Amino acid sequence: MTRINLTRRQWLVAMCALGLGKSMGVAAEDLLSKSVNTGSYSPKASEALARLMTGNQRFMDGLSRHAHEGASWRSLLVETQKPFATVLGCSDSRAPPELIFDVGFGDLFTIRLAGNVIDEAVFGTLQYAGAHLHTPLVVVLGHEGCGAVSATVEEMLHKPTELKHIEMLIRLIKPGLKELDLNLERAALLRAAVEANVRWSMRQLSTTPEGARALREKRVSLVGGVYDLATGRVRFLD
Repeated sequence: MTRINLTRRQWLVAMCALGLGKSMGVAAEDLLSKSVNTGSYSPKASEALARLMTGNQRFMDGLSRHAHEGASWRSLLVETQKPFATVLGCSDSRAPPELIFDVGFGDLFTIRLAGNVIDEAVFGTLQYAGAHLHTPLVVVLGHEGCGAVSATVEEMLHKPTELKHIEMLIRLIKPGLKELDLNLERAALLRAAVEANVRWSMRQLSTTPEGARALREKRVSLVGGVYDLATGRVRFLD
């Protein structure tokens, strides 16, 4: 299962919040958005997911609020931060999580590497998010047209030679693509590879002793998504 520790009821809450956001402007988001100086406030994973979904809907509709960007808001973040979610995404310039989800300073704890790959530094960064920032939700966010994933597929098909450190990325991605049908039509193959890579990153996170324990104890939930460059939509995986 890709959606981990989100019960059916929690998922319905998120979907209802998305509907409210569409029909009542930003009512749901306004209810979920809390000031960083509210002390013990810690959103549930379902609330964090709902906030991401409503923000992405605004982004798709061309109604982005660009909230939490002013000087007065930034001043609240000088001494502390309380992001409501952690996002592991790709470095691609076309896929910035803060814009995709229409959030601002201090809202997301973001980790961005080509191909949203997993290495020791990523594990350490995620552990920091859990231990010190207590973000209840981790999102692995891939995107259509990912260059790192495409390079991996090309190597699997034709064995081209890449530069040394790009080869390092390919080695991290390739194990997650081993079940792909390489005879698929190219566009379909690349779409399948992007999703498989998201699922591979999630599997690596959820099967470490620390990750498995955090999920089991319901201290964090893990979801995956794929961002469509053309539509702006994030498709959350089942």
